[in-house]
Amino acid sequence: MKINLSNIQLFTGIEEKDIPSLLKCLNTIEKHYKKGDIILREGKTTEYIGVVLNGLAIIEFSDVWGNNNIIGSASTGDIFAESYACLSEEPLMITVTAAEDTSILFMNIGRMLSTCSNSCVFHTKLIRNLLTLTAEKNIQLSRRILHTSSKSIRGRLLSYFSECVKKNGSYTFEISYNRQQLADYLGVDRSAMSNELSKMQKDGLIQYNKNYFKISEIMDTVK
Repeated sequence: MKINLSNIQLFTGIEEKDIPSLLKCLNTIEKHYKKGDIILREGKTTEYIGVVLNGLAIIEFSDVWGNNNIIGSASTGDIFAESYACLSEEPLMITVTAAEDTSILFMNIGRMLSTCSNSCVFHTKLIRNLLTLTAEKNIQLSRRILHTSSKSIRGRLLSYFSECVKKNGSYTFEISYNRQQLADYLGVDRSAMSNELSKMQKDGLIQYNKNYFKISEIMDTVK
């Protein structure tokens, strides 16, 4: 296992020495994926929550015409598919793909939500942590709705960059998305977005090199 599970949010409050017995009780499965591999496929069902042990998973929705829309991502320590696991008969509306070589720990939701005499204290903490993470994800989805509320590409980019500045505490930061993924996340055409980024740099609003961005501290522009 690549990380100490007691250090990630889902296992907060559970001591490292208790993790092995808990994992055995939860009937966990560890799987490894190469970059580009499908982790979970749209239309399938799942009874397992995924925990990213290392790497990066991209969560996206595709329409019938093949247009992709990135919902979000899950990096080391993050969980995914928890809502679908709780509604195990509900087909997935999303596809989860490994953006790089990625290891996933799958945890059976039935085992997580059913307490037992040996680890009921662990389960209580685990369920509380799961509810907290689910609430945080709902907020993240709300944040994405805010980013895509602007009718202009520049407005959407500025909204996303504003969040990055707040999150990093700096006007200089690195983003995890490549250009296509960022365009999908913001719901815009990649070429049009790239053109807008060039215009914003020419206007002195931003500077960038690949995934590294520096945003102007003075923003006087119409979104």
